[in-house]
Amino acid sequence: MPRNVTVGLDGSPESLAAAEWAATLGLPLTLVQVWEPVPAPMAQAPLFGPETHQHWTDRIPREAADGLRRRHPEIEVTTTQVTGHPADALIEAAKDAELLVLGSRGLGGIGGFMVGSVGLSVVAHAQRPVVLVKKDAPPATGPVVLGLDTDHPDAGLITFAFETAARRAVPLRVVHAWNPPPYIAYGTPADPALHETLLRGDAERLAEILRPWRHDFPGVEVAEQVRFGNPAVRLVDDARDASLVVVGRRTRHNPFGTHIGHVTHAALHHCAAPVAVVPHD
Repeated sequence: MPRNVTVGLDGSPESLAAAEWAATLGLPLTLVQVWEPVPAPMAQAPLFGPETHQHWTDRIPREAADGLRRRHPEIEVTTTQVTGHPADALIEAAKDAELLVLGSRGLGGIGGFMVGSVGLSVVAHAQRPVVLVKKDAPPATGPVVLGLDTDHPDAGLITFAFETAARRAVPLRVVHAWNPPPYIAYGTPADPALHETLLRGDAERLAEILRPWRHDFPGVEVAEQVRFGNPAVRLVDDARDASLVVVGRRTRHNPFGTHIGHVTHAALHHCAAPVAVVPHD
């Protein structure tokens, strides 16, 4: 099956920025617009009338696709419209895609399926990587930043980060941080020697984890950063100049809730760069 990227399109500046970002990957794009049914009485109101429906299902995706084709003539761009609950429809539309790209915010009311709750629901339940892009995303020249838990490293997550850095010809920065030892909370004096020993051990562990990927991607410049402190805070701080932040999400089989982890949650809300969330077991 050919590789392709699915983009959620709602006509907002954020979704258009997401489509533009997706085009830089150099893969075929499918622009998906979700029309969420409204109750019959509301559908007869002027706001939801036939002209509005025609505007959202015809003009916006057509104009977005035409613009992408002009700016990226080497990219195949197709459009499709689906009906249903936005999060479910987007997840279904992207089930065979390389990844799903969404705007991180959107319009309210009729056009806005990229509001926070829907975006988080997609991230929490999609089986494919999801990238959320803000309207004023930084240029794609900065490093790819990967937040990695060395206690539970996932091969798919690491491969995604290396492949993206290689495709964009940018460096990869791998960040691992760890919280203070529990004894600090009880007022016991900190032990600098112990901290240094733990830091050195984590650095060696990280280097060992990344060794196979360094071998497979010799053209990717890799920087490893092991830091002491809150992992979420450290990742956001170390990603200030990133062009993409890559984080993982452990797969949950409970269909209810939006459990994405505090580090991923922090990256989605506080990183200026696009954030890729990669599900894994």
